[in-house]
Amino acid sequence: MSVALLTYADLSARLNISREAARSLARRHRLPRSRSDDGKALVSVDVSELRYVPRPRIGRRADPITAAMAKIEAFKAEVARLEAVATGYRADFERERERADRLAVELMQAAAETRAANAWVARLEDEVAALRTGRRAGGAGAGQAALRLGHLAAAIVGADRAARR
Repeated sequence: MSVALLTYADLSARLNISREAARSLARRHRLPRSRSDDGKALVSVDVSELRYVPRPRIGRRADPITAAMAKIEAFKAEVARLEAVATGYRADFERERERADRLAVELMQAAAETRAANAWVARLEDEVAALRTGRRAGGAGAGQAALRLGHLAAAIVGADRAARR
């Protein structure tokens, strides 16, 4: 245990650190300090017991403006990438919107055709009901029933031709 009185400069030279780091180390370890005749601080330290591993030195830090500009450029690149993604999504949205509009038109046409077909079915059911009641009435309505049956067949053929167009 050899205790030595060293200045901060001597301590920094032995530990291969800066003077400020040596001073900070003396404070952290609460090493006894005194003043020399020339006014310099002396530290009582046992160098063999002092376990100090210096951290690797950090080189000069980059200019804060340069670092900020690099971040701004990175953000600009991210914004551009997100705008490209949004453009793709917008194209998909427009395509699906057009498709939905076409399907809505087709649905309205199908609904109109269904209403027309239901009306036609109701008319045909009325015709069939009239034909049935005409036959039961007797022989007098038989000629009229045949005429109505012919009209019914012609209407069915006409509706079929209209549906094919």
